[in-house]
Amino acid sequence: MATAARRGPYFCGIDAAMDVVAGKWKSLILWELHHHGTRRFAELRRGLPGVSEKMMIQHLREMEEDGLVHREVYREVPPKVEYSLTEHGVSLNAALASLGEWGSERMRRIGAEKIVADSDTTARR
Repeated sequence: MATAARRGPYFCGIDAAMDVVAGKWKSLILWELHHHGTRRFAELRRGLPGVSEKMMIQHLREMEEDGLVHREVYREVPPKVEYSLTEHGVSLNAALASLGEWGSERMRRIGAEKIVADSDTTARR
């Protein structure tokens, strides 16, 4: 289960929620796991162009501590590790959906849509 908060005390629910999703890649990791299911580390990185290995590792560890992501280690050679969303992660992703819709509308309004060859990537931004 989740460990104690990395900071606090919290002043409101938004404050507590932002503590969990703070960082450029966390919400995108949630999206990737929600839309593609269980993923290995390299699969997650391929789905998130631009994220460094160090940042991916850091965010996944924090998300695991916060109870959003489950890390399954298979004892085999070569070692295999898979990441999936917990129920808590699924519920946070659902809460972020309306924020994503708001962001998509903002992108359209200000003409800031990023043209990406992969239509699946475009759909999430």
